[in-house]
Amino acid sequence: MAGANCYVFYAGINGIVDIYLLASILLISIEIIILLLNKWVCPLTPIASKYTDNRNPNFDIYLPKWLAKNNKEIFGTIFTIGIILVITNQFIR
Repeated sequence: MAGANCYVFYAGINGIVDIYLLASILLISIEIIILLLNKWVCPLTPIASKYTDNRNPNFDIYLPKWLAKNNKEIFGTIFTIGIILVITNQFIR
């Protein structure tokens, strides 16, 4: 998902509209819907929590603590900027 997010940003910067951009937007949109339906909690987190008492922000994801703690804000900002760039590039052409 991080790769899809970065590709949206990359495509926005470079004015690319292709199947990879559309697939990335679709995947991220599905992820957002799933998170919204689960009150912004990954549905796998409760499953992972059954196997450990660790509740650090990164106990269920392979990211540094600071990134795991702020991943929705960081990746949300990157995605939003990417979408804005994609839309802007389509009107500039």
